[in-house]
Amino acid sequence: MPFYECVFITRQDIPANEVDKLADNFADIISAEGGKVTKRENWGLRQLAYRIQKNRKGHYVLLNIDAPSSAVKEMERQMRINENLLRFMTVKVEALEEGPSAMMAKPRDYKEDDASESFDFDAGFHSEDTLEMENIEPVENIESEENNDK
Repeated sequence: MPFYECVFITRQDIPANEVDKLADNFADIISAEGGKVTKRENWGLRQLAYRIQKNRKGHYVLLNIDAPSSAVKEMERQMRINENLLRFMTVKVEALEEGPSAMMAKPRDYKEDDASESFDFDAGFHSEDTLEMENIEPVENIESEENNDK
């Protein structure tokens, strides 16, 4: 069966437990059509990039789905009918991600020591380039020469 990822956004004024009920309802629709929801992530209440139906925030939920296309079509039909949903997007993918999604993964701790060790400052510079750079006059001298010419 094909794999899908579905993200939907619900209104900000509904409680979190109702968002879970909506996700359960969509998972039941997929199961009834012969598919299964392999992963469900609740990303919580997040600010929207722009206002949608007078809402500035929304509850985000991700569903990883392993189901036939008919199941996904039925789920999307139910999503269009539901008034609590602001937006949804379903995308067909080659394989489902294992582990947390990019939104739920912890950001990597950044240390300056790591950056300086992994970055090679001399990469890409040749000896001719450094010779040309040594012959460049400072900007202050060039500006003073222009003023003297006038």
